[in-house]
Amino acid sequence: MSTTTYERKWKTVESGVRNYKDSLHPVIKKNYGKWKYHERPRPGVLKHVGESGDEIFTVRAGTHRQVTVDTVRFLCDLADKYADGYLRFTVRNNVEFMTPKWANVEPLIKELESNGHPVGGTGNSISAVAHTQGWIHCDIPATDASGVNKSMMDSLFEDFVKEEMPNRVRLSTSCCEINCGGQADLAVIVQHTRPPRINHEILGSICEMPKAVARCPVAAIRPTVVNGKASLMVVEEKCVVCGACFGACPAMEINHPEHSKLAIWVGGKHSNSRTKPTNMKLVAHGLPNNPPHWPEVNKVVKKILMTYKSDAKDWERMGEWIDRIGWKKFFEKTELPFDRWMIDSYRHARVSLNKSAHVRF
Repeated sequence: MSTTTYERKWKTVESGVRNYKDSLHPVIKKNYGKWKYHERPRPGVLKHVGESGDEIFTVRAGTHRQVTVDTVRFLCDLADKYADGYLRFTVRNNVEFMTPKWANVEPLIKELESNGHPVGGTGNSISAVAHTQGWIHCDIPATDASGVNKSMMDSLFEDFVKEEMPNRVRLSTSCCEINCGGQADLAVIVQHTRPPRINHEILGSICEMPKAVARCPVAAIRPTVVNGKASLMVVEEKCVVCGACFGACPAMEINHPEHSKLAIWVGGKHSNSRTKPTNMKLVAHGLPNNPPHWPEVNKVVKKILMTYKSDAKDWERMGEWIDRIGWKKFFEKTELPFDRWMIDSYRHARVSLNKSAHVRF
C-alpha cells in the first residue's frame, strides 16, 4: 500500500463570474465606451471606429449551436489565424470574430463559408433562431426545437446572408410552453391540447408526489388513491396543459404524436428603441408536429415573414408593422384564419395563477 503524500500546490479562488472585460479584444478594451461611429461594410461584417481612430472589424457567422469538439477547434483555429485569438458566441449562437485588419476579413469569410458557416445575420436581416435544447438535453420537450430551427433557417437562408428585410427579425423556437424562451418577432411554440395521461400503476414508485403537486402553476394536481395505491389526479377544468408536471413525474406524460401541436406567435420584442417592449400574440395554432422538416409550420412562417418583408415600411419591426395596419389587415394579408382562441382576454395573472410558494386547493 502506497504511503506517498501529495502537497496541494494550488489555491481555490471563489471569485464568482469572470469579468467579461478580460476577454475583450485589446482594441475593444482600449476604446470601450469611446466609439465615434460604426457601419456595416457588407452583410455579416461590422466596422467600429473609435475616437482614437482605431478600427475593429467583426465578422458574424452562423453555427448549428450544438457543435462538435472538432467544430469548436476549427473556429478557434480561425480565430488564431485571423482574429488574434479572439471570438465570441452571441445569444443567438452566431459566432463573431474581431480583427483590426481589414485584409483579414475576406479570407476569413471564405474559410467560414467553405466550411458551412454562412456569414450574415447583421442589420435588417433574419438572424439565427434562438431555440431551446430539444430532445438532446431537456427532460420535458414535446418537440425538438433544434430541428424546427434547422428546417426554418433552411427556408430563410437567403434573408440571413442578405440585408433586405424592413428591420432586424428575431425568431425563436421553444420545445415546451413553460421554461425557455422569450419575446420574438416570430416564435414557434409547442401547444398541448389535452391534459396528461397518468400511469397510476407506476406513479407512486417513480415520482415524488409533493414535488409534482408543487410544480403545477394553477394547482390542478391533487393527491388521490387509485386501486389502493397512492397516486395523483388532475382537475381538468383547471389544467392549462402546460406540461410542467411531466418534468417532475414521468408517469404524467402529456406529449402525444397527435394531440401535441405547434403554434406561431408574432409581434414580440425586448428592445425599447422607438417603441416599448411588447408581448407576442397567437396567430396560428394546431399545426402538425411533423419532424424532420415540419413543412406545415415552415409554410406559415414563410408566408408571414414574406408578407412583412413586402408590406412593412423601412425600420418597422414586426409588431410595429402590425400596429400600423391593424390585426384585421394582418390576417387578410397573410391569409391566416382567425378564431376565438386568438382573442387576447388575459388580464389578471394574480387571480388566475398560483403566484405564491403555497399550494392552494
